[in-house]
Amino acid sequence: MISFSRVNKQYGRQVLFVDASFQLNPGERVGLVGPNGAGKTTLFRMIIGQETPDDGEVSVPKKMTIGYFRQDVEEMSGRSVLDEAIAGSGRVGELHHELEALQQAMVDPDQADRMDTILGRFGEVQEEYDHLGGYSLESQAREVLHGLGFDDERIEGDVGALSGGWKMRVAMARVLLGRPDVLLMDEPTNHLDIESIVWLEQFLTSLPGALLMTSHDREFMNRVVSKIAEIDDGEITVYSGNYDFYERERSIRETNREAAYARQQAMLAKEQRFIERFSAHAAKAAQVQSRVKALDKIEKIELPKKRRIVKFDFRQPPRSGDQVVTIEGLNKAYGRRVIYDGLNLTVRRGERWCVMGRNGAGKSTLLKIVAGALTPDAGEVTLGASLRMGYFAQQALDLLNPDLTIEEQLQQDFPHESIGVLRSLAGAFQFSGDDIDKKIRALSGGEKTRLVMARMLLNPPNFLVLDEPTNHLDLATKEMLVEALKNFEGTMLFVSHDRAFLRGLSNRVLELGGESGTDAEPHAYPGSYVEYVERTGHEAPGVHK
Repeated sequence: MISFSRVNKQYGRQVLFVDASFQLNPGERVGLVGPNGAGKTTLFRMIIGQETPDDGEVSVPKKMTIGYFRQDVEEMSGRSVLDEAIAGSGRVGELHHELEALQQAMVDPDQADRMDTILGRFGEVQEEYDHLGGYSLESQAREVLHGLGFDDERIEGDVGALSGGWKMRVAMARVLLGRPDVLLMDEPTNHLDIESIVWLEQFLTSLPGALLMTSHDREFMNRVVSKIAEIDDGEITVYSGNYDFYERERSIRETNREAAYARQQAMLAKEQRFIERFSAHAAKAAQVQSRVKALDKIEKIELPKKRRIVKFDFRQPPRSGDQVVTIEGLNKAYGRRVIYDGLNLTVRRGERWCVMGRNGAGKSTLLKIVAGALTPDAGEVTLGASLRMGYFAQQALDLLNPDLTIEEQLQQDFPHESIGVLRSLAGAFQFSGDDIDKKIRALSGGEKTRLVMARMLLNPPNFLVLDEPTNHLDLATKEMLVEALKNFEGTMLFVSHDRAFLRGLSNRVLELGGESGTDAEPHAYPGSYVEYVERTGHEAPGVHK
């Protein structure tokens, strides 16, 4: 059991924990929530010993194994993806690589005089490796890597050739393979597609150890955790239930506290009136003093802190023609790998197409071709009349000016808008107070995503092409974005791994790679994502509910 007892922690003037207590019991799966900067990462770091409390105690049993997946991944190179995944899988991973080194030493003529020592050590390592189940490690590693979206070719390939997002998956595989007593996971779904997220849900719920995690994916939290620990205003409050239960229960508690606050304020006002009325009356002096002392002893109820959600009335786009995009005979291949072979699709005004498909099916490629950022090998893409397109991809973050503040960027983009309108826009995307004076170079990936979306939606185009627009967004911003786009009168073509986003916005589904995810024939479903799931029985190609 990991326990926090009356923990206090602050950095300069920023107070994170005040007499905070919390415990993580064996086998529990707990979601850690709270506003940005509340102290979630600090709590993780105190568990693994990278931080210590200013006061109080953090107790972690000495023999307990802890696996920690975090967003900052160290450099990886010089190994295959498979070997890199195995290398970080705790003691059994160390033994795996020692066995490989000993086997190489046994056939090295230069080490012939050490052969007795090498053979003796090989026997010791082999016995411990077998005892820990090491001979099934490679197959387990392949299973985990497949679950996280790697194909066999990539598993055998050089880990150093991977992008940052794929290295993040390797880092996750290492932690999962270690099967620690306690698993700490900081935003595990950030770089995963929907297929890998569904696999991870199933994997985590099958683990016998304890889990403590943060996530901005509501569906993921609901399916994986059975408790929520909320960090807010220096305290840790535990709710027994999933994320939806936590939201309902928190709302009830806030309502009850507001009612108790109102009752106490009425009582205090009544007592204060009595004191003021009779403070000069000698006959009532004893009663007055008694009531003054009683008021001093009363523990004052404070109003719950309201999380400020700024509403913004997004403008409606100008009307486009009825035919928004017509795709005819589209071909695209990368080397021998054929992505599309004669793809046809018509997107009409008001339709909201979500594009589904396994890794490599060509989801982002299709959006790039429609947006004009990539040229097809053959075929035609015709854009309709009166069309104004807004294209969001992760590369759009690089178009921001790093030397400007958030407010300066918005003023540069919209010189004719009032400061009030721009501040309201920023507030709707969770930039409030001093946030708008932050330099763009200092913003996180999530903050940059919010700013790019804000710029796109102030005067929205009538055709939105969105490639993973919810990456790095917190739950509050995601929900605001879904609500804003529900009322959007234009047309949408988008890729997202967030099922709340898919359910809330899609009214058409294009599945690339076919129902099995392996044939080349795409399938267009005329209904919403919800209807797609009901009809196919899976939440993503090849992934069953």
